[in-house]
Amino acid sequence: MNEKYWIAFSSIEQLDSKFIKQLWDYFGDIEKAFGADLDSLKKIDGLSVKKCENFLRLRDRVNIDKSFADVESRGINFLTLESANYPYMLKQIDNPPAVLYYKGKLFDCNLEKTLAVVGSRKASTSARDNLRKLIKGLGNTDICIVSGLASGIDTVAHTSAIENNLKTIGVIASGLDHIYPSQNKNLYENIENGYGAVITEYYPTFEPIKFRFPQRNRIVTGLSFGTLVVEASLKSGALISANLTLEQGRELMCMPGDISNINTQGIYKLLKNGASMITESDDILNALNWEIKKEESQVQLTLPTMTPDEENIYKNIEVEEKGIDELLSLTGMNLDDLLMNLTTMELKGLIKQSGADRYKKAL
Repeated sequence: MNEKYWIAFSSIEQLDSKFIKQLWDYFGDIEKAFGADLDSLKKIDGLSVKKCENFLRLRDRVNIDKSFADVESRGINFLTLESANYPYMLKQIDNPPAVLYYKGKLFDCNLEKTLAVVGSRKASTSARDNLRKLIKGLGNTDICIVSGLASGIDTVAHTSAIENNLKTIGVIASGLDHIYPSQNKNLYENIENGYGAVITEYYPTFEPIKFRFPQRNRIVTGLSFGTLVVEASLKSGALISANLTLEQGRELMCMPGDISNINTQGIYKLLKNGASMITESDDILNALNWEIKKEESQVQLTLPTMTPDEENIYKNIEVEEKGIDELLSLTGMNLDDLLMNLTTMELKGLIKQSGADRYKKAL
């Protein structure tokens, strides 16, 4: 059974997928690659004697059957580069994962309509809100949202997908024994239990070490037909993902934001260099040349009926949030009437608070 040799390779923490694939390509058989001797390894172009000797030293410590049994006992599914159903888009990148471990229902996701979403961990409120609107516009379709299960934009992307009846794939930078960040435990479980899949190239016990996060990014973009960058400073993981998207020959899209925000500096750099500008969900469909059919059960949302006073308030926060003092001045209402109307509008779901005594539209 060849699968256990792929797992054995993957269980050696010091090896990467590029090395494993190099040996597999040369020997044409993963079992022969794993059992190769020094003389055979030295014939492979680009492998130093030191690297060959290091591999043999690490290999001899591996218990092949135990490595495989430890994966199976955890209920973890996996695919290898030899698997017939290995994701096609991912297999086309320069350095595809030798093994993909996953929990959840990966093949309930439509891997022919995958959209990567990346952005800042310290995303602005407006970026989060605008991303929610974009994903809501894609709701009840067969589009699959791919992201990295980190805090910030990643979390918004996954949760918005679930809220809008979309499948989602979370790509993590550790083995499946670890949940990072820990506050996303429920999100991990929701994705695994019917909303998509959590996947990784790392053996279950491998920890979320810093260098693994940028490595993970190539899988997020590699699985996807295009990448939407929501916020990115000039030195950020999101900008790394943008560059990977271009290297992989996929569509790069950016959501514009406040020009005074440090996290939009990378966005405007990408837009100036030709990335597609995304301000509504249809822009994503046009950029990727996708046609979608929404489920018939989807109901078009409409605003609840408003009184003239409520319309006055709503009109004044339609563009941006306002504080109490600003609304008093703009609406000409007295304080008691304003507060009463604000409370009623909150109950109707028309508006919501944004910080102390500030309000913005909710729909």
